[in-house]
Amino acid sequence: MKVSLGLLLLFVLFLATGCTSTGRSQNLLDEELSQFKNIYNYGSAEYIDGVLTLKSTKNWFYTTKKTYKDFVLTAEILLPDVEEYSNSGFLFRGKTKQTKNGVVAIGYQAEVDPSPRKWSGGFFDQGRRLWLHPTHPKRSKPDEKFIKNFIPEWTSKHANAYQHLQWNRYRIECRGSEIKIYVNDILTTHVLDSTDSEGFIALQHHGSKKLIETGTTDNIVKFRNVFITELN
Repeated sequence: MKVSLGLLLLFVLFLATGCTSTGRSQNLLDEELSQFKNIYNYGSAEYIDGVLTLKSTKNWFYTTKKTYKDFVLTAEILLPDVEEYSNSGFLFRGKTKQTKNGVVAIGYQAEVDPSPRKWSGGFFDQGRRLWLHPTHPKRSKPDEKFIKNFIPEWTSKHANAYQHLQWNRYRIECRGSEIKIYVNDILTTHVLDSTDSEGFIALQHHGSKKLIETGTTDNIVKFRNVFITELN
């Protein structure tokens, strides 16, 4: 039986990708913030002129109502110019966990880290194994489900992909156990991990002591153009 070259190439591409796009890219942000919910008893979100702004007194994740399996998530994030600690991230394939202090979000996280170590675009396991890429001397607990790291060395290229005080574009791809994170089109994380296959998306604000002490804060994390494309 003869098979055309075109059909053969399509078959090879299908095997290589393992899943295909539905072709429908959904904007997760709207004026009513209808795609999100707050599982915590603190933290606030506001949508103004296409931008989502987050404030919180403590480490907080603003979660989607829907769960996602295989997908491509793109978003832009802007961190504030503040003296107090500021940090954020994109939690994905997330789940909730009951603790003595209430319900919390756990799961994979693409880090937004403006600290001097410059680990933005790194791979963090929130509430479980902590830093998986790059590795931390005391806060890394990989297990047998962390199968492979294709980028074992954290280079200056990865460290400088994030540009502080500018809008930064993140792209997170999940296809089965394969996970990729891009920051401003630079591949910073490429791993195989089989811990989670599905879960919610969540946007992080790490908390503001100034907000606790004064009731106001300039430690505001902003997000825009948050789109997700589900994959078959």
